[in-house]
Amino acid sequence: MRLGADDLARYRAAGHLTVPGVFAPAEMDAAIADLETWGEEFLRELDPAQRRWYVDGGVKARDVLRKLDQPVFFRPAIRRLACDPRLVEMVEQVLGRGVAVHFSQVFFKPPEGGGPKPMHQDNAYFGPSDPDGLITAWIALDDAGAENGCMEFGEGSHLRPLHAHAAPADEPFNLQVPEAATAGQAMTLAPVPKGGVSFHHGATLHRSGANRSSKWRRACAVHYVRHDVDFVRPAWAFDATKRVAVSRAP
Repeated sequence: MRLGADDLARYRAAGHLTVPGVFAPAEMDAAIADLETWGEEFLRELDPAQRRWYVDGGVKARDVLRKLDQPVFFRPAIRRLACDPRLVEMVEQVLGRGVAVHFSQVFFKPPEGGGPKPMHQDNAYFGPSDPDGLITAWIALDDAGAENGCMEFGEGSHLRPLHAHAAPADEPFNLQVPEAATAGQAMTLAPVPKGGVSFHHGATLHRSGANRSSKWRRACAVHYVRHDVDFVRPAWAFDATKRVAVSRAP
């Protein structure tokens, strides 16, 4: 798939772009089945000291994962999605030829309890040497809408300097921008149909609401970088051995 000139212009002006129909619903169902298996294995082996990083505190009746890290590295089924030409072609239109997956995550956001994600910018986590050299492709495994916690983006926020981020003492994983710093920022809800992809620039402000519906809102976030990008100011150390090369530079 290729982005049109209008798509690229919107991405560069707004800092985000939604593309429906990149993958078929059946492909998303297969990915969900694989992630459910992985999630069950992960929960059985999870160190109690790591629970606050991975278990969703908003669901009280049972243990439900909030997220899993590095599915592109650990799960061949997810790697196939991240390396699929339908997706990679669009990524390279934005970043240029020769990309890798620096990091990836699965977000589960379970029904009736999946918690919100506060405002943040991905570049604050990763610290890339080129602020324009990282793009996040957010693959909707389920339909994502306002009722189950789709993302919201700060229009044009990637064109301004990066905000300072801080994490609550009891949630060291949850780097976020203080609310006062983004007061008045225009935000746009970005629903994504199952199989669609939401792209956003590494400096675009974004957040997501709680899941107050009876439906799951699972998604896979794939953070692509050009091969020439270094990580000079990361918030914490990322394991470079889990970086997955996707395509070669020309």
